[in-house]
This record gives sequence, C-alpha cells and structure tokens, in this order.
Amino acid sequence: MNHALLWLLVTGTLLFSPISAAQTNAAPPPKSALAPGKILFGSCSHQAKTMPILKAINAEQADVFLFLGDNIYGDTEDMHVLNTKYQQLKAQPGFQTLLDNHQIMAIWDDHDFGVNDGGREYPQKEASRQLMLDFFNVAADAPRRHRQDGIYTARRFGDDAHSVNIIMPDLRWNRPPINQVSRAEYLQQRKPANQGPYAVHQDPTASMLGEAQWQWLETELKKPAKIKIIASSLQLLPEFTGWEAWANFPYDRQRLLQFIAQHNITGVVIVSGDTHWGEVSRVARASDTTLPYPLWEVTSSGLTEEWKHISPNRHRVSDATHEVNYGFITIDWQQPDPAISLGLKDVNGDMVTQRTLTLSELQP
Repeated sequence: MNHALLWLLVTGTLLFSPISAAQTNAAPPPKSALAPGKILFGSCSHQAKTMPILKAINAEQADVFLFLGDNIYGDTEDMHVLNTKYQQLKAQPGFQTLLDNHQIMAIWDDHDFGVNDGGREYPQKEASRQLMLDFFNVAADAPRRHRQDGIYTARRFGDDAHSVNIIMPDLRWNRPPINQVSRAEYLQQRKPANQGPYAVHQDPTASMLGEAQWQWLETELKKPAKIKIIASSLQLLPEFTGWEAWANFPYDRQRLLQFIAQHNITGVVIVSGDTHWGEVSRVARASDTTLPYPLWEVTSSGLTEEWKHISPNRHRVSDATHEVNYGFITIDWQQPDPAISLGLKDVNGDMVTQRTLTLSELQP
C-alpha cells in the first residue's frame, strides 16, 4: 500500500502527495546522461609532493574533472618506475575521492607520456599508453587504447538542448622534434629572461596531430553540442614560442582557428595546462582569420607545480597566477541564455580570476 494512503487511514491526515513505488525506487539518470553544471580541471601534479588543493577540489562537488597532462612526472623509459609513480599519485590523500566522485577524463602531456618535451621518438609510448589508461580505468575495448596515432578522445554529456562535448587531442604521439633557437641566442637572450629555447617549426606543414587525428578533431567539432570544450595539454591561443605551445606548430594553430571560422563552429571554449602558471586568454581576431566570435582559454597549472617567470601573452585578460591553482567552468542551464563562468581558484578554493559570459556570446 502507498505510505501516504496508509498514513491517511491511520491519522485521517494526508501530509504528502501519493508517490508510486515505481517513482520512489526510480534510479536517477547517470551523470553521463546529464549536462554538467560544473567542470573542474587541472594539470601538473607531481606525485612526490603534497596536494592540499585536492581538499578544495573535492569540496566543490563538481560533475566532471579533466586531467590535462603532466598528471605525474614520470620521465623514464622504465615502465616499472612509471607505474610506481602512478601509484604514488593514487596514494595522495583525497585523490581516490576525486576519482570516485567525478566523471573523469584525462589526457597526457610530456612528463606522463614519458620524456620531457618529447614526441613521436619516445620508444615506450605504447607501454606508457596502457599504463595511463589502466590508471584512469579506461575500458579495455576503448578506441584510444588501440589507435595507431594516439590516445585522443572525446565525450558528449547531456541531451540536445543541454549538451557539452569535451574533446581531448593528443599532442605527443605524432609530434615531430621541436625546433630550437641557436645556442648563442638562447644563452644571450632567452636564458637570462627565463623564456625558453624553442622556436616556430621550420617546416610550415609540421603537425603535432597528424592527418588522421585532424580528421577526427574536425568531425568532433562539427557534432551537435551547445558547448564544445577543447581540452589541450598545451596552450593554444597564446603566441609565445619559447616554451612548448601550439604556436610552435603554426600549421596546427592556424588550421584549427580557420576551421572554426569557416564552418561557424559555435560554443567553443579552450582549457589547457603545462605552463606551471594560470591565466585566462581571449582572442577576438586571429592574424589571418576573422573568427565568428571571441575565443576564450583558461590555462590551469599546476596542482603542485609553480613557475615564477610568467611568459609574455598579449591575449591575457587578467593577472596571471604563479601559485598552485585549478580551473573551473560553471554553466547555468536554467537561464534562457545559459550563463558560463570560467576562471581559476587557489589552493583553498578561493577565486583567483573569473569571467562570465553567455552562450550566445559563443555564437556568430
């Protein structure tokens, strides 16, 4: 018998509406079926350092957490060593709670790939791939376990009216050796300014992604979703080339911006890691492309790592932080024009920088 009706028979008072047993026992929809209202992200977590920032991240009760690379500092060709470092990360207080309470997506950067600033030449990338995907509980039959050109992945959350597609390219598996300035220029100009040795690649067609991954990326961007988050292990909008960035491979950067413009790809937001500082960037017009709307990028780095010598970025829209940080995107789907807040928070979960826009601002 319905509990409400039983209460009426005993007391003569109906205190609440009748609810069927089927309604009472109905399971809530899985998180993956819902459009996330809060997405957190971060990068650069050294497994041997304490991670008090995990307490603030877990207190957020977010829907999704994105690991943007350098999730450990492996830097080895010995898979036993690499696995040991993953286990050190897992043993961090609060890390298992993070895994248990969030939808998790992860991509690698150089240090968890296996070699500092490395690319396709790294000989253990296949074994490293399997270790990382095992650690993040990726299904054994997932395409990213077996692709010949990397671990790139995407996942769509929500329904047609409230949807987010999170797209994670792999910037390591196919990447050719990076170009460097001369030793004299590095010693005389770059090193004194802590600005790194790298330069634009000499081959104008050199690509970090490779053509097969490019076809996949363009297909993902064309898929229907209100918001498309490009989750990149390296900065995409900033044009400084002293350290690793999309700007070192201008073919890739220009192709992406041109594709967004030519196909009127709406709803794009970029998140990135790697730098050991955090900042927000905005580009309204690329040098050779008229974008349909301004592009925003939140760089969150690191969860443990800090770098005091922040590089130039003419697209920076707020003060950068060299303290540990994590990034956030919140979406208010209840509004007719959903409000999107993005920015960074510190080790205690306090706001560092924030920008708020509407979904209509991510459209022509």
